[in-house]
Amino acid sequence: MSGWVCGVGVGPGDPELLTLKGLRIIRKADVLAFPAPLEGPSFARSIVASHLDDSRIELPIRMPMQAARFPAEAVYDRALREIEAHLEAGRGVAVLCQGDPFFYGSFLYLFARLSADWPVEVVPGVSSLTACAAAAGRALAARNDVLSVLPAPLGDAELEMRLSACDAVALVKVGRHFERVRNLLVRLGLGDRARLVVHAGLADERVLPLDRVDPADVPYFSTILLHKRGRAWL
Repeated sequence: MSGWVCGVGVGPGDPELLTLKGLRIIRKADVLAFPAPLEGPSFARSIVASHLDDSRIELPIRMPMQAARFPAEAVYDRALREIEAHLEAGRGVAVLCQGDPFFYGSFLYLFARLSADWPVEVVPGVSSLTACAAAAGRALAARNDVLSVLPAPLGDAELEMRLSACDAVALVKVGRHFERVRNLLVRLGLGDRARLVVHAGLADERVLPLDRVDPADVPYFSTILLHKRGRAWL
């Protein structure tokens, strides 16, 4: 009997944002794989922890979480071999992915490897982008608005060029780039129209105007939302 594999988006962190389909796949799986730091618990697993029991094999995919070392090709190659061993044994494997698997998700690197030889299903999850918009009470876009998702590590010239060509922006992976990005937005006259969202949907969620943010207290997974009209519905 051939095994099966499914990448399951588990949302940005709030356990109540796990989809019914995602939960069904998790409960059906013989093996639960999930990204985890080199030491310590997995955030993705913690989102679904209340639904787990001892009936399935757990496969933590240990990886460095520092942005400069990610993605770690050797980590995904090893995970591929471990998952394929379970598939060849006829087991069903659910691979957890924080947020949505195909929106900057860690699972996409496994999908690229697995899908060459195995049918792979993907269950979408609530992305950090929409969770941040809900937390901030700020619609991302309306009518014919052009919405751009820009990684904050891009250089100032690249960011400025792309900012000029859109109506609304989500700047992701802000972290240590916050102060530089804030200075750029202020110089472009956009600073007062932006909000920083940290840990959307979690107990320590924060939504702040940029001038109230301490640059030393901005984690990597933070997002700046900006609409040039100030509000999408205007």
